[in-house]
Amino acid sequence: MNSSETPNEPELRSYLDQLTAIEHDARRLIDGLTGVQLAWRETLSTWSVADCLNHLLVTGGHSLTSIRRALVDARARGGLGKGPFRHGILGNWFVRLMDAPPPMKFKAPKAYLPAPDLSASQIVDGFFVLQQDFARALVEADGIDLSRVKVDNPVTRWFRLSLGQEFALTMAHERRHVWQAWRVRERLSTIASDPAHTN
Repeated sequence: MNSSETPNEPELRSYLDQLTAIEHDARRLIDGLTGVQLAWRETLSTWSVADCLNHLLVTGGHSLTSIRRALVDARARGGLGKGPFRHGILGNWFVRLMDAPPPMKFKAPKAYLPAPDLSASQIVDGFFVLQQDFARALVEADGIDLSRVKVDNPVTRWFRLSLGQEFALTMAHERRHVWQAWRVRERLSTIASDPAHTN
């Protein structure tokens, strides 16, 4: 994480620390992989390492747009506050469901499927740019009431998380799919080292 700015709010600093850890893990994940390996799928119905990061690029873009809209609205309406903040039980439960290792599987909504026609290098570069964008959003959120300010969901209008929960969900969701991508890389390594799959 290249940003030298750090939020004052402890909750936001925690999310920034998580974001930094995820970025480091993702860099280890892709280290040494070629474009072909990043795009490798075991079957037509499974995701590649690049697909996992592509999915995070798509969902993160939606989330970041909603977060920035909420930040602008909060400052215009005086939605300021100082922690510690308390968040709703249902939202906290949903965040836990999204973390890694996944306690249960979900089918990705159509709006969140990996974007087509992106090369592996475009996906990787876009993912790390997105991490920088989230880091800036965490700094921009300093001073906002993280529990009262709500963030719109592009898929389900009735389900809105608090701003703090939206950040927490982003971190959990990224860990979930980086974890998934590691399983793909491990499977690729196993097949590559198996003589039965070399011909």
